[in-house]
Order: sequence, then C-alpha cells, then structure tokens
Amino acid sequence: MKRKRQLGDLQLAIMRVLWERGEAPAIEVHEALFEERRLAVTTIKTMLRKLEEYGCVEHRTNGRQFMYRPAIAEADVRKTMVASLVTRLFSGDSTALVNHLVRSGEIDPDDLEGLKTIVSSKRKGDRKGESK
Repeated sequence: MKRKRQLGDLQLAIMRVLWERGEAPAIEVHEALFEERRLAVTTIKTMLRKLEEYGCVEHRTNGRQFMYRPAIAEADVRKTMVASLVTRLFSGDSTALVNHLVRSGEIDPDDLEGLKTIVSSKRKGDRKGESK
C-alpha cells in the first residue's frame, strides 16, 4: 500500500477474492461476494477503483473489460493491520494481544502447542544470530 492504509471490511473481502484468484474482472468479484454481501456490481466497481487509487490493486484491459489483480501481498496487509490493532487497542503491547486471545478463548487450547513450537523455534533462531 502506498501509504499504510487500513482496509475496510468490504475492501478486505475484495482483496481476498483477488488474492485467491490472482486476477478477476469486477463481475467475478461481485459474483464471489454476492451471497454474503448482496451489493450491486457498481458498488464493487467503485471499490475496485478506490483500491486502485490507494495502490492496492492494478488493472489491465481485456477488450472492454478491466482485469484487476492485487498490487500488494496479503502478508503485508496483515502485518500493517495487526500492527495498527496492537497500537490502537493494546498501546503497542503485542504480548497483551496474545494474552487477550488466550484468556478470551479465541485461541484453541490445541493451538497453544503449535504456538509454543513457533516461539521455541524463534528463540533458537535468535540465539544462532547472537553467536555470529
């Protein structure tokens, strides 16, 4: 994203369709979201145009049709949005976010073992970097 912009719910849904498909015309994005959103195709076209202005999508022409594709990676959007969430709701304390997720039951107890493995692996990687 050109500027570190937060995507709204509909913008994120549109981006997910494009990340999944790689490229799609507005009508396909509309069809993919219609059951869930019930929005007019003109609304989707407007949002795609705005996303292009923000630097999130690009298009090419295919006859009279615009084919949209993501211009930003899903991982980059996640990173920006999670960082913003941590800053806004947890005063920049990512540990507070993790504590909240664990205590509120948002993280399944079975997933905690996987998280322990990730943390352990990260710690080992950090130690290797220290010995250089």
